[in-house]
Amino acid sequence: MLMMDYKKIILRKMFRHRIIGGKHTAVEHLSKGLPKHAVGASKEAIDELIREGFILPKRTSYGLQVSLNPDKIHEVAGLIEE
Repeated sequence: MLMMDYKKIILRKMFRHRIIGGKHTAVEHLSKGLPKHAVGASKEAIDELIREGFILPKRTSYGLQVSLNPDKIHEVAGLIEE
């Protein structure tokens, strides 16, 4: 799979579960449902999405939590539908 495929899978999962703005989830939960050999690539995709501004990170005492950027939700919807 290409990196863009992993990005779409992650964005689609977060959008479907409405993990937007103030609602967060652990990074580890986003790779659930993917094959074990794809977990590393999915974490790289999450890092790229954070750098691109589609995902907002939130550091907590119990680990990294993430949510979709509400300002880019229309762009996310466009990427998912491609």
